[in-house]
Amino acid sequence: MADSIRISTHVLDIAQGRPAEGIPLLLELQGLAGIWRQIGKGRTDADGRSSDLCSPSFRLQAGVYRLTFDVSNYFRGQHVTSFYPEVVIIFSLRDAAQSYHLPLLLSPFGYSTYRGS
Repeated sequence: MADSIRISTHVLDIAQGRPAEGIPLLLELQGLAGIWRQIGKGRTDADGRSSDLCSPSFRLQAGVYRLTFDVSNYFRGQHVTSFYPEVVIIFSLRDAAQSYHLPLLLSPFGYSTYRGS
């Protein structure tokens, strides 16, 4: 996989006004018959970022992807009750020659996401 082509994320805790560090991430690709296959995993760093979620051996391809953020432990560590134990973003990747950035704005009782740059 070329260094410039990747799937990345940035998680901001908008209730606290800071990056969300330490959130486990799981990236999967939907295969035939709707079966999900893990293609990468990671954890947000001190700045709330994960710069490349794909495993080094995976070549980006067109398809449907699922990015799961396990936010339950993050909120528990903040001593905050949250409504969502995880956030799941399912997206279609049509052009495997582009990079894809998926920011997540997070609070204990809601979230928002969009395709970033």
